[in-house]
Amino acid sequence: MIVDAHAHLLPKDYPADAPSCFPHMEPIEDSTDRLLVFGKMRFPAKEVFFEAERRVEAMDASDIDAEVVSPMPPLLRYDLPAADGLALARHVNDFAAELSSHAPERIVALGMVPMQDPDAATAELAAMKEQGLAGVEIASNILGSSIGDEKFLPFFQEAQRLDFPVFVHAMPSPMDRLPMSAMGTYVVGIEGMFAAASLILGGTAAACPDLRISFSHAAGGLAMMLPRANYFWGGSWNEEPPDRERAVMPDDGPSPLEYARRFYYDAMVFDRRTIRYLIDLLGADRLLVGSDFPAMLREEPGAKTLRDMQLPDDEWADISHRNVFRWLGRGDLGSATVAAGAARTGAR
Repeated sequence: MIVDAHAHLLPKDYPADAPSCFPHMEPIEDSTDRLLVFGKMRFPAKEVFFEAERRVEAMDASDIDAEVVSPMPPLLRYDLPAADGLALARHVNDFAAELSSHAPERIVALGMVPMQDPDAATAELAAMKEQGLAGVEIASNILGSSIGDEKFLPFFQEAQRLDFPVFVHAMPSPMDRLPMSAMGTYVVGIEGMFAAASLILGGTAAACPDLRISFSHAAGGLAMMLPRANYFWGGSWNEEPPDRERAVMPDDGPSPLEYARRFYYDAMVFDRRTIRYLIDLLGADRLLVGSDFPAMLREEPGAKTLRDMQLPDDEWADISHRNVFRWLGRGDLGSATVAAGAARTGAR
């Protein structure tokens, strides 16, 4: 069984009386696709973004049993007025719940909240869970503020209290040290690292030990920085016992690596050598399948690189599906997906 934990949705339409700052979808001549218009953005959205039947067909074609779908990241517009951001989030969440209802064992939907207003975002979580959404997606920074900033701590505490998973999607922030061509590549990697590191350094990870949180694209460059962080914490190489005389910043609490091993990471890193390093450093029990589909083309078949790595059975089972059910806290979903997968296999 394979569950793609990083895929995206877009609503098909928006209310006619929506605020002018909302996106809208325009028809494309002689096509079932639609054009997303959001400020300066013009994005041709394939039908699979918003039609449940097309999503299921696409999963079948790629040999994927289920997807965790989250709002397309450009919808996370934290620059909107707070009231408009909340209205947009509720519209997207309604659509996400409706999309999932067509095939709940195969389309698992996350929603969004207006993080520009931390109090409103926190208050919205309970309603999202009641609505049947499986978790919440947030960006890696909020108008340039790291998610580990103390002003966001109540949000994460409430997510932990509600047992509601969080998905952090890397998003560019204002940066003038790299050209614009780096926004979707290097900057996304930097942003993922900043987001995860800020939760460790800012105290959120310590304050929320039971928070279930996942990072897109393995939190960018985090894994390469963790051994150095561990040395500064404990003064030893290779995660050997701490040598406090060598430690630059002695700390008797959990090490940076121990904190990082509480998080989940999708393994969409484009290279089997990187995946092997992530398994070795963080553990196979921390990794998820991810594709960014349909914003990006999925490997064919889905998770092809992982399939070809000939991982031990337990590691493959963890990465391909068990970890995503642990992150979501949805054993019931796992049972339903297994049954649905067996039925599909028998029907072939």
